[in-house]
Order: sequence, then structure tokens, then C-alpha cells
Amino acid sequence: MNFTDTTRYQLLELTALCGEFPSDQLHRLIPSETYAEKVITQLKSEKLLRTHYRDKLRGYRLTKKAKQYLLSNHPERFSFYLTGNSETNQIRSEPSRRLRLHQRAEGYLTLLHAHIPMFPDEKPKLFHSSSEAVSIDLRSRTLFYTSREIKQLGPSTTKIRNSRCMGVLLSPKTVYVVYNTGDSLMKWEYRTEIRVNALLQHYLSGNPYSRVPAIHAIILGRNMDMAYRLFTSTGGYKKSQFLLDSSYEHFHYVPNTPEGEVLLQILCSPKLQKRLNQLLISDLLAPDPQLAIEHDALTSEHDIVLLAYDFDMSRINKFNTALKLFGYRGLLIAFDFQLPVLKDYLGDNLQYSSIDLLKFKRGFLHEL
Repeated sequence: MNFTDTTRYQLLELTALCGEFPSDQLHRLIPSETYAEKVITQLKSEKLLRTHYRDKLRGYRLTKKAKQYLLSNHPERFSFYLTGNSETNQIRSEPSRRLRLHQRAEGYLTLLHAHIPMFPDEKPKLFHSSSEAVSIDLRSRTLFYTSREIKQLGPSTTKIRNSRCMGVLLSPKTVYVVYNTGDSLMKWEYRTEIRVNALLQHYLSGNPYSRVPAIHAIILGRNMDMAYRLFTSTGGYKKSQFLLDSSYEHFHYVPNTPEGEVLLQILCSPKLQKRLNQLLISDLLAPDPQLAIEHDALTSEHDIVLLAYDFDMSRINKFNTALKLFGYRGLLIAFDFQLPVLKDYLGDNLQYSSIDLLKFKRGFLHEL
């Protein structure tokens, strides 16, 4: 049994990483429904995978034989997930816990398709209690560390154990704390997330970042419809659900879709952002530093322009509020898949300009 370079093995890897792989996400890994059924049938016949269906949640779990195979084949990759009393090894049966595993799988698929390393053996062991310094070069890559890896820091993480953070992305210039709200508003505790922000600023300052890093939040969700719910959320009963607050200065929304995978690559690449920004403002006037509103350029008619393709919900809200307050006219520039939600939320008082995602992929990512 040796199929480490196949789709079957990749499915086993992801199942080990998340504990239980949701059946409704299989199409994102294997687009062909026929081939997906063939892969599942083969893995089941080889006693490597089994279906777990309960409380209307259907997922795939590794068998004992599969765990032994992965551990013997690649212990440095899988021992963190498939040994001890970890949530991915000893899976709890409560629907809320299983749903959290399913949501992680959605996020991991987005990271996978954005070509971001996730497994322990693919990156330096940054989050640990040892005082030994680790040298990391982030100039040409982005690294993802799970919340479990962060909590290896020891007692200092006690106050963030209730955080909904699923991990952090270390990109060349920005640290992104990653959350996945799925298809419903996630629970949110302002004070806990403030502590996450503070902990990362303290721990990452000096290594791998030369100064206190910029800490942003990325909210993953099922689709773009979820962005509208996040924009309009008031926190729900007892303010226990997500609310755009000041725990982070920037909240970027990224859907767990092919479009979101492209957006994630852009967010993690300062070079891509610079090239795209230069293209978008090439025919526009420079921003006016005297204007009391954050903006990226001016039109020839001196309308205020915001580049909103990074879908920073906080910045979009501030821009819209300032336009209304000062009576300016504004132009919002975003990807075509983002505009419907922005128009629904912001209304017709703004002008909108669309970036063609397919043309961007051809021109910037060299996809046919």
C-alpha cells in the first residue's frame, strides 16, 4: 500500500488534519462526482476510511488502520494530529464539536488551494515554549499555524482558550488571525480576541518580524452571502455573536470558494497587491492628504476612490460613513464576485467599478 502522491492520500491527509472531513466539501477536493465516489469506495474497501452520519452531519473519519499507516509512513507530519487525546484523534460526538471540525476542513481546503503550507513538517516550529530562537524567512512565502500550535506556548495562552481563532497566517508584512464562521454567525468574545491580538503582537515582534507586526483578522465563510450577515450583525442575544468591533483594526472577509482562494493569495502577497493597486489607480489622481477620509485615489471629477477588493469590512464601513458625513461622492472598486453584496449593503449612493476575476487570474496568476 503506497499511494502518497494520489488524491486518495490527499484525502487521508486532510481527514487527519481536521479529524472528520465533511462529505459536502468533497467536491472542492475532487471536482468529478464520479471520481469522488470511486475514491471513497476504494478507501472504504481498503478499510482506511469510514462514514460517520449523526445529527444530520455526514463526514469521513480515518480508521485505526489508516492512522497506523499515516503514522508509520510520515510520523513527523501526523503524530501531532493522530496521537494522544487531541480533538482530531479522539473525536467527540457532540454536534457542535463535529461542526467545528467540519468548518476547519472548509478553511483548510481554502488554504490548500491557495498553496499555503499547513502541516508541521512543512514549516519551522515557531509556537513552542522553548526560548530557543527560530529563524524564519517570510519574504517569499506565507505560513499557517493552527490554534493548537499557538497554544503550545503554555500558560500564557490560558486566557485565549475560548477564542474562535482556527489559526494564524504569517505573511511577509501582515499577520492574519483566521476565523471560520461557516454558514452562521460564530460566537464572539471581544475580550478574548483582544488578548489573541495582544499575545501575537508580543510573541511575534522581533521574530519573525523585525518590529511589532500588523495584525489583521480574516473571517472565512461559506459564501459571499455570509458577508452581508457579518456586515449587518448587531451581536445577537447578549452580544455573544460576531460583531465588527475594535478587537482588530481590519476584518477581511474571504469566502470558502474558488474566488476566495484567489483573494487569499492576494492578501498574503504584498507584490500581487502592489501590482494590482498600480494597475487600478493608473488612470486616477493621487489621494488628497487634506481629506478627512481614508481613500486610495481620486477620479478626474474628484470623487473619492476606495480599493475594496481586499474586502476589509471595517475600512469599507468607515469609508461609507465618512462619505455620508461629509457629503462626498465615492467610487468603490472590487472584484465582480464581491459587488452584489456590496451593492446590497451600501445601496445606490456609491459608484461601483468591477475587477474581472478571470482576467486577473490570466494576467496575474497566469491561469488559462
